[in-house]
Amino acid sequence: MAYTPSTAIVTGSDSGIGRATALALAEAGCDVGITWHSDEDGANETARLVRELGRSAVVSQLDTTDAPACGDVIEKMISELGGLDVFVNNAGVNGGTPFMETSYDEWRGTVAANLDGAFVCIQRAAAQMISAGNGGRIIAVTSVHQEQPRVGSAAYDASKHGLGGLIKTIALELGDQGITANAVLPGEISTAMNDAEDDDAHEIDRPGIPLGRPGASEEVAAVIAFLASPASSYVNGASWVVDGGMLQMGPQAGSHLTTGKWRTV
Repeated sequence: MAYTPSTAIVTGSDSGIGRATALALAEAGCDVGITWHSDEDGANETARLVRELGRSAVVSQLDTTDAPACGDVIEKMISELGGLDVFVNNAGVNGGTPFMETSYDEWRGTVAANLDGAFVCIQRAAAQMISAGNGGRIIAVTSVHQEQPRVGSAAYDASKHGLGGLIKTIALELGDQGITANAVLPGEISTAMNDAEDDDAHEIDRPGIPLGRPGASEEVAAVIAFLASPASSYVNGASWVVDGGMLQMGPQAGSHLTTGKWRTV
């Protein structure tokens, strides 16, 4: 039977990349589960926009640091949606502290939010897909820092490296169930998390990015929507970088730095 997605959950979809993804999947014909951690109004606004597109929306609070309780939230949303074809793990935390200043509590909080909760939620979502027997799509929004580290972000970098590795392992283990697993790695995107949601990405100057600007949430969502679609049927275990060419600048940027300011946060 051909894979035709009609239900999706997008965690952390109260704003930014999550909201843009929820809308892109609604436009593609999916009813959408929307989660929020602290911005309930934002999640309700996403739901309103999804419904304006003619699709159903369900909304739940999700705290990915509270595992395995967050898995119960996913199961409840699957029941409300009547199934699950696409799971997008987008919820997570940003920020960072230099390695020697990172407390164990900060380390655990970041890793719990970005990796432990993701593990539980993805596992519950995958269990539903396996049970239904119709295949599915698992997509994790990680970061360019899944591939390259950033000064002052030990816990964040480790969590994103871990999530990328988890997705690759899932791709190996669930592929024969018709379930693909892929990661999307945004660079600098104009979102509330980056204090820039109200800014037009095309109007911000970023000389160190080959495209010369940060990205827009919709540009990341478009890649996620492709990975959620039937067109991505032979894409599995891949890491899709959406960064305007930022990662290609490693040696180039290194050879052009004129001060040691990069060593500080």
